[in-house]
Amino acid sequence: MSKPEIEFTPVTDVEYTLCPGDDPLIKERILAADPVGGVATRILRYEPGADFTPMGVQKHDFWEEVYIIEGSFHDVTLDRTFVAGEFACRPPGMPHGPWRTDEGVTTFEVRYHARAED
Repeated sequence: MSKPEIEFTPVTDVEYTLCPGDDPLIKERILAADPVGGVATRILRYEPGADFTPMGVQKHDFWEEVYIIEGSFHDVTLDRTFVAGEFACRPPGMPHGPWRTDEGVTTFEVRYHARAED
């Protein structure tokens, strides 16, 4: 299975939902998803004061590309704050996070599996 075909659609037509972990301060807009492969394109929003540290360091079996649209968040492991305009490209298995944010942060994220010949 793959992500569905979608022509230009207003992002605001997609409702925010709670992310896994059910923290009411961390929500996502799933723009396109592959339900079989478990990957998605989404907008992720951490409200001011959100703290992802209970979820611990993350590792995935897929590629993840993240662009910070607005705000900032602090990576607790790296003791570094990332701000709007910064980008990350994480290969499968790369540890990252956890994070917290005082001001809130909104990111655009694309997750995908590499092709077999890669």
